[in-house]
Amino acid sequence: MALKLRLTRLGSKKRPFYRIVAVNSETRRDGRALDYVGHYNPMVQPEEIAVDKEKVEMWMARGATPSDTVRSLFKKAGI
Repeated sequence: MALKLRLTRLGSKKRPFYRIVAVNSETRRDGRALDYVGHYNPMVQPEEIAVDKEKVEMWMARGATPSDTVRSLFKKAGI
């Protein structure tokens, strides 16, 4: 089972809000998540990025790999 850290979309039309989740790589974008590790709101200035560092480290230790977008968000958040 390949684990991924990626975004799932919430919010209404033209007002996106994203959760950073740990999922099986075969799960669809908005499918059931194994765990929620943070959120990202691009609609406010400055962009709001909240990440639970302990959960991220736990999932990375279990073999989860972040998507390219999530990796860049982690860099912005200082992880």
